[in-house]
Amino acid sequence: MVYTTEGHSLPSPSCGDGRKRNVCYYYDSGIANVDYGADHVMVPRRVAMTHALLASYGLLPHMTRLRTSPATEDDLRAFHDDGYVRLLRDVTPDAYYRRHDTDIRARARACRVGVPDEDEEADGGHYDNPVIDGLWDYCLRYAGGSLAAARALAGGRSDIAINWSGGMHHACSGKASGFCYVNDIVLAIQHLLNTFARVLYVDIDVHHGDGVEEHFKADHRVMTVSFHRYDGDQYFFPGTGKAGDVGEGKGKYHTLSVHMKAGMDDASYLHSLFVPIMDTVMSRFQPDAVVLQCGADSLYGDRLGGFNLSVSGHAACVGYLRSCNVPLLLLGGGGYTVNHVASCWCYETAVAVGKENEIPDDIPHHGYEHYYRDQGYKLHYPVPKKSSIKKEDVDKIKQDALANLDMLNEPPPTSTVPHHRPSRSHAIEDDKALYDQR
Repeated sequence: MVYTTEGHSLPSPSCGDGRKRNVCYYYDSGIANVDYGADHVMVPRRVAMTHALLASYGLLPHMTRLRTSPATEDDLRAFHDDGYVRLLRDVTPDAYYRRHDTDIRARARACRVGVPDEDEEADGGHYDNPVIDGLWDYCLRYAGGSLAAARALAGGRSDIAINWSGGMHHACSGKASGFCYVNDIVLAIQHLLNTFARVLYVDIDVHHGDGVEEHFKADHRVMTVSFHRYDGDQYFFPGTGKAGDVGEGKGKYHTLSVHMKAGMDDASYLHSLFVPIMDTVMSRFQPDAVVLQCGADSLYGDRLGGFNLSVSGHAACVGYLRSCNVPLLLLGGGGYTVNHVASCWCYETAVAVGKENEIPDDIPHHGYEHYYRDQGYKLHYPVPKKSSIKKEDVDKIKQDALANLDMLNEPPPTSTVPHHRPSRSHAIEDDKALYDQR
């Protein structure tokens, strides 16, 4: 079943009907060459696979290509500790593995780089955050894409901005976590706050968006909403994100954790939880911009996730937020069955540009097509129809979330940073490219 992505779509400020948006898109081919290691589940090539699908479906001409330079050290220091930034700049496989540089290894260990996470077996073979070739360049490139996308939204040049190589939500200010080295999401939200009074962060990765939540938990200008798996006493990474986590100080009740058990399907996730909860969030928080982390590890068949969402069910979350007509930043995130990830992000790009009903289910011939053999060369691969989810469990999750939202005060009619859609007159376009002005 293909779920509707229309929501309550209305014309946007830049386009005359509810189907169209002015969309910019960031892609850096260099990111596809990053290698976490032969046995690592994180495969950045999935972004190149997504890009190839977009090209084969003819979707690229419907977006403006976002051209930008990589982020700078100073950009990263807007969130990350100076010592950690210097470690990311200095650490190399040669220094860490071959020369056994004691200074580098000690600094890396302190920042959780190149060592097993505490919850993992320290068997010398499994490293969440390995020291890899080109690590510094990789971090600057994906963070630069998210910052440029945020600038495109803040400058009024786009209604929707996309960076599928971003979405690294676990990275902390002074350490790496969960395959994430630099938290491009925090950096992008901080930039959006220079223009927009209230920014909503929504996370549909199967893992809790802990790094973003932790940074903004006391900030009333940002609301974080994470839909994730949480197994209680049976640990599931990162082990955080309980319903009782609601933020603190001025940001109390601006944190919402919607935690679920394994096996969530489209009906329970989308219709019973996401839509009614997000209806209330949008009504009470009234964001001026939205950042959506589209981690594809919540899809059925993911190597790590354990949820049973379909491509169309996952994409319906994108369609819902697109329909709210506020500037929307779409980022990648988790996703470890790479053909499923590429299918999902391709379809969600089609949703962003309003072409999801015009692209065929048959995957066109292209350089990566052999990756899709196991899903029958179909964009929408089959998902089990039987569900083990109990209605009473889902109802309890929704009740807990709505009870927390009842405590959230609606924002005042005026705020210190007035919301506006900036003039688009200064946008620079050349042959469907938008050159980012830093």
